[in-house]
Amino acid sequence: MLWRSVPRSSYSEKIAMTSSSGDPALSTSGPTPSRLPDLAADQAFARNMGIAFRNPRLLRLALTHRSVLHDWVNVENLDATLQSNERLEFLGDALLGVIVGEYLYHADPLADEGTLTRRRAAVVRAETLVRWARELDMPAYLYLGTGESVTASVRDRMLAGGFEALVGAIYLDRGRDVAERFVHDFLRRDIDTILANEVLTNPKGKLQEVMQDRFGEPPAYTTIAAEGPDHARQFTVAVVLNDEHIGIGRGRSKREAQQAAARAALETLGASPEAIPAAAANAASKPPVHLDESGLQGIDHDAVIQHLRSRRALQSESGKSSDVGRLHRRLRGSGKREG
Repeated sequence: MLWRSVPRSSYSEKIAMTSSSGDPALSTSGPTPSRLPDLAADQAFARNMGIAFRNPRLLRLALTHRSVLHDWVNVENLDATLQSNERLEFLGDALLGVIVGEYLYHADPLADEGTLTRRRAAVVRAETLVRWARELDMPAYLYLGTGESVTASVRDRMLAGGFEALVGAIYLDRGRDVAERFVHDFLRRDIDTILANEVLTNPKGKLQEVMQDRFGEPPAYTTIAAEGPDHARQFTVAVVLNDEHIGIGRGRSKREAQQAAARAALETLGASPEAIPAAAANAASKPPVHLDESGLQGIDHDAVIQHLRSRRALQSESGKSSDVGRLHRRLRGSGKREG
């Protein structure tokens, strides 16, 4: 049977295997010794996936990390191609984008382009791929160089790249239909959870959408501090809107700090979901501006409209479009009704 659904083994369920030489072949913790190509191990991994490969070498290539090539280069009669899985990773990355994009397109006919793009990014991000790779017990089957090991990180690059390479290998060996079914198995089960946790898992993507929608401009990130030694660096990043910090985050990398800052900025904006920070109205002592009708009452419309005119002039010069004109008209109309 060329395709079959099988229960996916948990990462915690380690598979005890023996190489052709009788020595223990696989380990998922600590620095791993280099191992030679092992057909029995490859077949066991294929069973984990529920896919029978016509060309077993394609599966082996998908599991071959570049670090092992140095150990294999002098091996005689090597039953493997002296290439890493990086080309398959490239192909699988593109395929995942198409497969997930098409799935989301048909799943929600009312979703606009921005929403679909954000959802796709949430699905194919490294954390998701690493989790799926661990479910297949991929750490036990990757061919790694001496001293290399899969980390416990939720963003382990070897696992994320390995999963992408796997999708590429399935596509080349069995065709698009089988590759789609393989990915769809994960999608159907996890899509609701992934999208429900989108703000938590991809706050930068969500903030990008919110700020483009509300203010007509993307978020700007600035690093305001970098402290500690090189091996334990701590970065502090701020999200800036109208020269004001609307979110500050810290992390061990700039990306981690940006994600934390984006999450803080979303909380700031979420306190008044349709609010522009008070500084945007150049009136720190005045209440923030709301786009809902009730929120347009009792504020200094002239000051806000002057600010919006400046914003609109700058955006016109740069060719940007936004909702500034719409807000301008509503504020002006609200002011007339009030007077």
